[in-house]
Amino acid sequence: MRSSVAERAMPRNAARSPWLLAVIVLTGTAALWWHGPIAQWASYHAFADARAWLAVPNAANVLSNLPFALIGLVGLWRLSGSALQPDPTRAAWRVFSVAVTCTALGSALYHWAPTNASLVLDRLPIAWACAALLCALLAERVDTRWGSAPALCSAMAIASLSVVYWWATEQRGHGDLRAYLWVQFLPMVLVPAVLGLKMPAIAQHAVSATAWWGVLALYGTAKLMEVADQALFAATGVVSGHTLKHLLAAAGAAWLLHAATRTGSAQLR
Repeated sequence: MRSSVAERAMPRNAARSPWLLAVIVLTGTAALWWHGPIAQWASYHAFADARAWLAVPNAANVLSNLPFALIGLVGLWRLSGSALQPDPTRAAWRVFSVAVTCTALGSALYHWAPTNASLVLDRLPIAWACAALLCALLAERVDTRWGSAPALCSAMAIASLSVVYWWATEQRGHGDLRAYLWVQFLPMVLVPAVLGLKMPAIAQHAVSATAWWGVLALYGTAKLMEVADQALFAATGVVSGHTLKHLLAAAGAAWLLHAATRTGSAQLR
């Protein structure tokens, strides 16, 4: 009797989960709107490690973007491998791989000559990667239609507009990062929500919960390194927090793409 009751309860819980995710998204959106504009701090472009190497200015922060290019290209290659069966989430992971590859170029160009104008090139592919990551998560755990072309195109458009909005407000002298920050952090809010709700994988090659927790840990550590940019460089004299942020974020992308491109069946835990 108890097992039959549990079996009847499970579909109701599963059906409620997407609505709980929607509540989280709407609550976060309302909170950011209520907060008011979030300006970019004045010293944003003042990175700790400005050392040049050969003809490369800010060499550590420029060259530490190379792993993104390698990881994105390898991800695209593995996603096109004949060993992988057709899967409705593949398109989202391909877009994510392209965005990661573009991040290498955009971030390198920005760190070569840090300005608000070059920062647009940095933030656009990061926003694309976050949007594609969110679509992949939802396609694997909520509804496979999140991996469709219309969903991905809409997500890319919203991600792009979040950066355009920041740039337009910055040009008017009252920059507002709220939309961009929400696009960047929304996956990091919904991933633990999805895992905490124990939403089962519905796609054959879904990324395991272990892999998602791993990338959360790497990304969280990367953000801590970003905040500790000056302190780490002052303490070590060798490497800055921002350089480590690049390497940890690249490791997170590699971790996810490895999990997404394995040939085994979905791991539901």
